[in-house]
Amino acid sequence: MRFPSVVGPELAGVIDLPEGEVRGWGLFAHGFTLGKDSPAASRVCKQLAREGIGMLRFDNLGIGDSDGDWGDGSFTVKVQDTIRAAAYMAERGTPVDLLVGHSWGGAAAIAAATHIPGLRALATIAAPVDPSHVERQYDSVLDRVLHEGSHEWFVGGRTLVLKRAFVEDVRKAHLRETIGELDLPLLVAHSPTDTTVGIDNAAEIFQEARHPRSFISLEGADHLLTARGQAQRAAHIISAWADQYLDQPQP
Repeated sequence: MRFPSVVGPELAGVIDLPEGEVRGWGLFAHGFTLGKDSPAASRVCKQLAREGIGMLRFDNLGIGDSDGDWGDGSFTVKVQDTIRAAAYMAERGTPVDLLVGHSWGGAAAIAAATHIPGLRALATIAAPVDPSHVERQYDSVLDRVLHEGSHEWFVGGRTLVLKRAFVEDVRKAHLRETIGELDLPLLVAHSPTDTTVGIDNAAEIFQEARHPRSFISLEGADHLLTARGQAQRAAHIISAWADQYLDQPQP
């Protein structure tokens, strides 16, 4: 399936259909440059679908099968496209009950959550409390980007163009107030051995959030959930946690 980004180009997505009794529908926001077919996105969504929660996962601008230039995106665009993906689900008659975000996508999910009508529950996996945490990934080209306006950045076996507007937009994004104003059940899942986004980020998100809030430690997991069974375990935990909220009347 495809739907337009807020900046125009079409975004590509996949809906993992629920098996057995349909418990609800969800949306997954992938990490910084990862895409819908990354281990975390595909394995978590497929496991949730096996447990009765149908999931939409989609590629952000210029990633995977989506059109457009990645450099024309930003944190703001990622948030707005997450909201647009939820609107697409509502239009097809399967409104989003559960929003799940991994890594930078977790930060975007927090920012998008209050703009998704009828959302029942929000779960983050290995999310940073500050979106500008991603600067650590492109710090080697940051000075040139700010000076020249843009610069090529080699990441994940491909070359992307990082633009000044992207960097500046990320720096303007602040989540702490948003987290404190969330009026949704929140699950914060994080590995204590995550070397990419430290578990102190999970502690801050949890501390800022209101109840009902829950924290789950993903012992032994790496940031990308690549090892065997890690993503499925995270999905199973999210599924069990969300069960009580999926049964409640629409807010």
